[in-house]
Amino acid sequence: MMISDSIARQGSWLFRRRSYVILGFAPIFLFVATQPEPIEMHFGALADSLYESACILLAFAGLAIRAATVGFVPAGTSGRNTQRQIAETLNTTGLYSLTRNPLYFGNAVTMTAIALFSQDVFVVLLMLLFQVVYHERIIATEERFLGEKFGHRYADWAARVPAFFPRLTGWVPPALPFSLKNVLRREYSSFFAIVAIFFTLDQVREVLAERHTAIDPAWLAALTGGAAVYVGLRWLKKRTKLLKVVGR
Repeated sequence: MMISDSIARQGSWLFRRRSYVILGFAPIFLFVATQPEPIEMHFGALADSLYESACILLAFAGLAIRAATVGFVPAGTSGRNTQRQIAETLNTTGLYSLTRNPLYFGNAVTMTAIALFSQDVFVVLLMLLFQVVYHERIIATEERFLGEKFGHRYADWAARVPAFFPRLTGWVPPALPFSLKNVLRREYSSFFAIVAIFFTLDQVREVLAERHTAIDPAWLAALTGGAAVYVGLRWLKKRTKLLKVVGR
């Protein structure tokens, strides 16, 4: 088997499981959570709180990149499908005019923020290495599919636009207007996942390293609010047509 075929085959396997791949880091984060927080030990509680807040903001910046992407795309593209590749049209405007994979770039920002939250250099380096291997394979699989489906249109676009890290020039305005409903319908699970992951990481460390069993009211409020948003938007998506937009 050619190396390119092997990479694409591995990408297909990862593509079907991409929603859960971050769970593979759970044992590593659990081990790190048994150790005291280095920033608090050396610089104090205020510095630790500021650092954690910066990590959370960075994670939501990744989600904002996803929102700025899916808010403009038509139906049949940039979806959460896991069983097979789907692309009714080729997205080349908006963030797709700066990077061919804005959703994966947004995911990478969020995943890096989660690793930074651990305050462990080994975890950060491991996460960065994992993302290189992970995204390379998934992108290779998707590029093969898009190249076969759209031919020279995809090749021309790929020749102009970088695969992952966004360029700073060449912005092409989105072909469709922004749809907040589209974002709410498609990204509510990502929003809650970020809230739940940070809540879990913080509380596990509080219990294992700090020996604090009481839940921080601010974290509890964040988790409760995030869960309410998740349940409410999921109900609207499954039970009503309020979040449905024609052509999205």
